[in-house]
Amino acid sequence: MNSNKFLVVGSNSFSGSHFVAETLKLGNSVCGVSRSREPNAVFLPYRWSDSSISGAIANKDNFQHHILDINTNLTDLIDLVDKYQPGFIVNFAAQGMVAESWLNPLQWYRTNLLSQVAFHDELRKRPFIEKYVHVTTPEVYGSTDNGWIKENTNFSPSTPYAVSRAACDMHLQSFYKAYGFPVIFTRAANVYGPGQQLYRIVPRTILSARTGKSMQLHGGGLSERSFIHIRDVVSATLQLALSAEPGTTWHLSTKEVISIRALVKRICKIANIEFNSVVEVGEERLGKDQSYLLDSSNIRDRFGWSDKIDLDQGLNETLDWVDRHFNILKDLPWEYQHKS
Repeated sequence: MNSNKFLVVGSNSFSGSHFVAETLKLGNSVCGVSRSREPNAVFLPYRWSDSSISGAIANKDNFQHHILDINTNLTDLIDLVDKYQPGFIVNFAAQGMVAESWLNPLQWYRTNLLSQVAFHDELRKRPFIEKYVHVTTPEVYGSTDNGWIKENTNFSPSTPYAVSRAACDMHLQSFYKAYGFPVIFTRAANVYGPGQQLYRIVPRTILSARTGKSMQLHGGGLSERSFIHIRDVVSATLQLALSAEPGTTWHLSTKEVISIRALVKRICKIANIEFNSVVEVGEERLGKDQSYLLDSSNIRDRFGWSDKIDLDQGLNETLDWVDRHFNILKDLPWEYQHKS
């Protein structure tokens, strides 16, 4: 791959930090932007030295990090864009956490829609931008109760979080049609792997298994998902950034479906602990969708992409990450910490 300049918005996020690591490993220059300081290096693959997990930085001089909030520092963010002049912008930034979006929906709409519109309205005026990859979510579709869906499926969001993301996607499509803004959309199934936030289901289950501390399984864990390893998502995202046509949308998913309950049981078996000893069944979350089944045949057929890491391998890899950093992770918050 020839050297390219990437601006990664949300570079501190789980997916963003893995994308930074792989992009640097391939010899590219990366400017990372996040609204908060870099967390403990245990969550930042581009700071790791073990390239067998996620590729350490080949040349740390190719990376710079800036603390800028899209809600409050838009002028500074655009100044950075003009100074750095990236050919590729990949945006992972969003206010996440579906359940919490019901508690203060205005914050979700501000971050995921209004500030994004202001950002994009400036970016469309920058001719040096070759591709803008918007990392969005399958939750814009609502629950996929009738089987695997294609990228042209109508939106039917069921939570404030999902509505905010769907509205932003529709806004970007209008910019593509009106201005030729070079946006590409990616929607990935449930992503997991080493370095993930501890409140997510895979690392949270592993920590419960290792400590014996109980965890809540909302609604008994009957909803179904397709879990995809972060490295498979990163490889697809890079390929699409470089090769996909503007205005296109791409699903990134495996073909395996598993209930959350079965996933937790699988993790408990790998961790050698009884399921019932750490799991408590709780009430289902408001607006919880039953399934997200994304048909990923388009990227497989067009670019020859395929997922390489099966679920057992990925879970064992994540378990190993937790075990190697257990003394750090056990003392960090395991629950979602809201930042307004």
